[in-house]
Amino acid sequence: MSLKIRLARGGAKKRPVYRIVVADARAPRDGRFLEKLGTYNPMLAKDSEARVVLDIEKAKAWLAKGAQPTDRVARFLDAAGVLKREARNNPKAAEPGKKAQERAAEKAKKAGEAAE
Repeated sequence: MSLKIRLARGGAKKRPVYRIVVADARAPRDGRFLEKLGTYNPMLAKDSEARVVLDIEKAKAWLAKGAQPTDRVARFLDAAGVLKREARNNPKAAEPGKKAQERAAEKAKKAGEAAE
């Protein structure tokens, strides 16, 4: 059985509140889970203490048992000092697309001709 430490959504429409839970990877997002580890309220200020409430000891225990955190939960665990998350690097993400590169080359060519 593959275990995930992930978020389960609750709250009203446009007012999300998430539970940080340990669940079977095959279970639905808001469905059955094994244990609740904490809560995450994205509506609170980023510097608020109550934004992320996490039971670190339970999280360490589940990680030792082989549970895999999702990307968002891995960020929370990294901030708490439980898990070391490698920073991602995708240098091609910032490059403009093919058409935009062609337009930029065309514009540079016209600007060069106008300068002469």
